[in-house]
Amino acid sequence: MSQLSSTFPPGTARARSSGTLLGWAALAVTVLIWAAFALTIRAIGHSPLTPGDVALIRFLIPAALLLPLLPSRLPALRRVPPHAALMITAGAGLPFFLIAAAGGASTSAAHVSALVAGTTPLSVVLVGAALFRDRVTAAQWPGLGLILLGIVLLVAGLGTVGTSPLTGIALLLSASLLWGGYTLGMRRAGLDPLGVAMLVTYPSLLLLAPLLLSGTLPSHLTQVPWHGLLPFIAVQGIGVGVVASLTYPYALRHLGTLRCATVGALAPVLATLLALPLLGERPSLASAIGVAIVTTGVLVFNLMPTRTKGAAHVQ
Repeated sequence: MSQLSSTFPPGTARARSSGTLLGWAALAVTVLIWAAFALTIRAIGHSPLTPGDVALIRFLIPAALLLPLLPSRLPALRRVPPHAALMITAGAGLPFFLIAAAGGASTSAAHVSALVAGTTPLSVVLVGAALFRDRVTAAQWPGLGLILLGIVLLVAGLGTVGTSPLTGIALLLSASLLWGGYTLGMRRAGLDPLGVAMLVTYPSLLLLAPLLLSGTLPSHLTQVPWHGLLPFIAVQGIGVGVVASLTYPYALRHLGTLRCATVGALAPVLATLLALPLLGERPSLASAIGVAIVTTGVLVFNLMPTRTKGAAHVQ
């Protein structure tokens, strides 16, 4: 004990323990927000709100909350390479949101979470290979293979009820590719988490405003009572827009990438379970197995010891 005390300064172990506990709490909040994102995307169809309305909530609230910090981030934002800025804005901003919302309208919360967040390793590999000639090691192919198998089962779980669900699947996979581009863009932008959030938020709001004002995107916002907006304000505006931008980097700093990526892989499972009581969605057996296999694929991918520059530790 005396040797341990002489090795570490007083309070260091306690500080590390406190940081680790707060890191786990931050990670738990982040995974809950990721799952809630899928739930609120599906909940648009259960409310009078339109995708344009929810998009306005998603980007207007963080725009207002982050505004006092914008001047201090402007120099860094100006230094971001144009291609990285485009990948971030499109990959997590308005294009991503509208495509994910359109895909979620004809599928389920399980599909939204599994096919967007759950397929991120595959999307990062595909986008990285197409744009930057990144390569994945042979050891990571089992994880990617499991993700592909899970996608097949999720498609099979929709049954044969027409082309709309298949279109929804295609849209969600397109959103996943955008998210993969966002992941790669973040690594090349050189921004802190709040800077990234600003690069997602403000261009999206500038794109959204004329679409709403011209009626290109319909809006029913004034027809919805205040209590009907609260879930979307809490999850999309505050949770996704601001809180997850802070809690996930904090968890990464105190827990490490591997733990965060591993626990983060559980978001599709959590979204599927929460959709049962909250949305009344009961996934088919094939869909449930598909979610489990996608989650397993993400775990296998992230647990592999050797990674490429472009595809390391993604969720």
